[in-house]
Amino acid sequence: MNIKKAIDRIPGGLMLVPLILGALTKTFFPDAGKYFGSFTNGLITGTVPILAVWFFCMGATIDLRATGTVLRKSGNLVVVKTLVAWAATWMAAQWLPMDGVQAGLFAGFSALAICAAMDMTNGGLYAAVMQQYGTKEEAGAFVLMSVESGPLVSMLILGAAGVASFEPRLFAGAVLPFLVGFALGNLDKDLKEFFGKCVHVLIPFFGFALGNGINLNVIAQTGLGGILLGVMVIIVTGIPLMFADKLIGGGNGTAGLAASSTAGAAVANPMIIAEMVPAFKPAAAAATSLVAAACLTTAILVPVLTGLWAKRMAARGEAKVQPATA
Repeated sequence: MNIKKAIDRIPGGLMLVPLILGALTKTFFPDAGKYFGSFTNGLITGTVPILAVWFFCMGATIDLRATGTVLRKSGNLVVVKTLVAWAATWMAAQWLPMDGVQAGLFAGFSALAICAAMDMTNGGLYAAVMQQYGTKEEAGAFVLMSVESGPLVSMLILGAAGVASFEPRLFAGAVLPFLVGFALGNLDKDLKEFFGKCVHVLIPFFGFALGNGINLNVIAQTGLGGILLGVMVIIVTGIPLMFADKLIGGGNGTAGLAASSTAGAAVANPMIIAEMVPAFKPAAAAATSLVAAACLTTAILVPVLTGLWAKRMAARGEAKVQPATA
């Protein structure tokens, strides 16, 4: 049976398939973890410890000695997307209730959901798309996008938007595993290789655990809204990213469009942040569902749109523009 190959054909499948299986378990067997207990309960409810190990291993894969071009391209996309996410979060905080919209097409929409959906790019998707439609330097720009992984950037955005306040120790706790992994990976290449092998391996495990926090009845209520949120992410972040790629990054806009996705890891942020700030707990479940749907929507649409844009640039003689060296 070619189970792995079948999963790989699905955009973001390594994350989304286990997440859906976890959601099915939560919906139809909500007490499965308590019933089996022990290690089974740990797999079902262990989102935070599994993610902590994943952040550590992710940090170990980032090479400090990246080229100036890659850092310039990465920094450009990361900074612009973070600023756009902050602006969108600030606007949402002015108009949407803290616990989210309760009914209608925008049911579940909250500052928490919008922040989580917009502030993290799917780095793997970006790298794969740019290897096909961009330059090697552009494909390598995913290196700094990994810094967005985890709740730290979302916490900074929510704090800067005036939605929530976090004690310094919480910021330190959110980033410390990542920094320790980063330090060890750069001090010893063998450790970098050793821990780096775990990054992809852990994805289905935390995907399944995340899914166990989602009731499919909530997905049914917010599914269309999640698709809408995904489209909003592409439009709201994609347009500024394309301009930034052209004006600052020296590209033709393709890299900016390829970065206009929602990362699979973003699905974890609403629940993690809600644990730190209990005021977000009423909005966390719906936000998780919305972000999961937005992740799937952008994973499908972004490669298609990027391919169409790259072909248009090729027809105009602007394909695979080499960015200026730093």
